Amino acid sequence: MGETAGRENGIVTRSAEYIGSFPVDDSCLDDQIQQLHTQLKSLKNCRSKRAVLLKFSVKGVKVYDEDETKLLMAHATCRVSLSTTCPSDAQFAFVSHNPGGSDAQLYCHLFRARHVRAAQFLNLLLCRCFQLYFLEKHPEEAQNECSRKKPTRTPSLLNHGFPLSVSALVSFRRAPTQGLLPGAKVFSEPITERVSSPEEGPTSSPTIVRKMAIRTKKLRSGAYRSFTFTPLKQRHLQDKLSAPQEKDQESAKACRTREPNLAETEEALAQAVWCWAGLSSDCSSSLLADDVLGAFLLCPHPKKPNRGSLIVRFPSGLATLAIKNSKGKFHLEKFHNEFESLAALIEHYTEFSEELECSLSSTRVNHCYDWEEMVNKSSLTQQDSKKGTFKNQSFV
Repeated sequence: MGETAGRENGIVTRSAEYIGSFPVDDSCLDDQIQQLHTQLKSLKNCRSKRAVLLKFSVKGVKVYDEDETKLLMAHATCRVSLSTTCPSDAQFAFVSHNPGGSDAQLYCHLFRARHVRAAQFLNLLLCRCFQLYFLEKHPEEAQNECSRKKPTRTPSLLNHGFPLSVSALVSFRRAPTQGLLPGAKVFSEPITERVSSPEEGPTSSPTIVRKMAIRTKKLRSGAYRSFTFTPLKQRHLQDKLSAPQEKDQESAKACRTREPNLAETEEALAQAVWCWAGLSSDCSSSLLADDVLGAFLLCPHPKKPNRGSLIVRFPSGLATLAIKNSKGKFHLEKFHNEFESLAALIEHYTEFSEELECSLSSTRVNHCYDWEEMVNKSSLTQQDSKKGTFKNQSFV
């Protein structure tokens, strides 16, 4: 079966094979995850399958037949409790209440992707939907990307319209009319542009002083040129000083228009899920404490800003592991294994725990999961399939 992918209006479409569903015991989260993965392994060789299309959006996930002519299932995000994957078996699954069913009964819906990376991508999509849905419900927990202090510009003559070639320009207002330059001639003709002050005595305007200096040939006229004729170095410095202001304006505009959404590439999507992109660091750490064993957060080190860290939920609690980068090789502090990238590091410790208390987990909990279904009779639709009838909420 070919793999298709489409994106329109915030909806991502992927193809897979639907294996089926099975009931999930309503037990504590850690026990439920263990039972769930045991069941998934037992179904890895299941021959029962049906080609389907999955449509993901922040509002939920819909399952269509292969031709996208019949809606088979629809699950609102608030009714999906968790998402998981078994990459080695190319399996993707999520646990939810069947729409219109009993709130006390959970079901796991199992899918098989075309290959390992496709299964991981399906899981990342739903995990990212959980995070974006949380941001919609709790906008106060969003990370403020525009709160950083803006750089201040250093005061300069350039800021006031003066060239840098002559520093004496700053004293022109107080320059006397006579004896300004050694050997300067005294002009007897009337000066109409002269400016005087009762307290400081007679003074001349910069224009008159410039003319006098040029006539005496003590200074070149180029020293008094305006910005239109500034030398290359001065213009370069002018552009360099004005650049931060332009960047601040672009950054402010970007902060106003940027909205978190489903990433365009697998790498960007994985990074967004691992870093809980869009959520504040305090909120991310708090949610991590209520997630599954092995759930992790990739973030800057709290005590070493130039170094990354991996915060993991272990049986003993949250632990912060520093990530070192030595000559392009990544490794956890006090650990010996080195990796070419952070993705390779995470992938390794997801499969092998080694020195860790437990391996990293690809499973994520929906922190906005709603235990009780709010049934709106006007929005209920009924879809028939070969396996039965599903009463679904309209949400995508």
